[in-house]
Amino acid sequence: MDIPRIFNITESAHRIHNPFTPEKLATLGAALRLPPGTRVLDLGSGSGEMLCTWARDHGITGTGVDMSRLFTEHAKLRAEELGVADRVEFIHGDAAGYVADEKVGVAACVGATWIGGGVAGTIELLAKSLLPGGITLIGEPYWLRRPPTEDVAKACRAGSISDFLLLPELLSSFGDLDHDVVEMVLANQDGWDRYEAAKWLTMRRWLDANPEDEFAKDVRTQLASEPLRHASYTREYLGWGVFALMAR
Repeated sequence: MDIPRIFNITESAHRIHNPFTPEKLATLGAALRLPPGTRVLDLGSGSGEMLCTWARDHGITGTGVDMSRLFTEHAKLRAEELGVADRVEFIHGDAAGYVADEKVGVAACVGATWIGGGVAGTIELLAKSLLPGGITLIGEPYWLRRPPTEDVAKACRAGSISDFLLLPELLSSFGDLDHDVVEMVLANQDGWDRYEAAKWLTMRRWLDANPEDEFAKDVRTQLASEPLRHASYTREYLGWGVFALMAR
């Protein structure tokens, strides 16, 4: 079980696998006002930066689940580096359908709502692990402005224009799912640049080290096209944020 190889290559040097900077992640942790000892479940936990830094800064405990074997190992190493390995655990596995053995105060899926077939299904899945009155965290893209064509939407890595909503529409949709939006922290263009541009050096270093790898042609093609794609489309059309929700 693993994610597609291209992601394990391009994001192998990332600590945060979304457009949040460390500062944005810290802002979110502070905004939630988490009492020490709060249990957090993170489905699609990547390299574990959220759980590890929040365990260090706010005294939470938590469990992360991710399909990437590489990212899960990185998360375990990060927990040891920050001295919180006794408070957080990371499981290499399929987050789709995962339910915590013990209910948690915060249930999160930050940028991987495909595990529940979309936002609604992911909220329903997270609710199975959540204590009454707990907080659901959803990380999700939204359109800064609606793309003029389906080709532009696909250049933003969406399947179609209908995949994402404008920010007011996204906030309204949470209400339609009978949840209050109680906090939000939004990425900015610098965050997008750090998430996307950091991949380019990683790809180049990988290509220099693995010129004969059968996957090198694919990586070379992506490196050649990604800077222009990002500057032309992602920066112009796509927003991203984490939204804290509480069931009504």
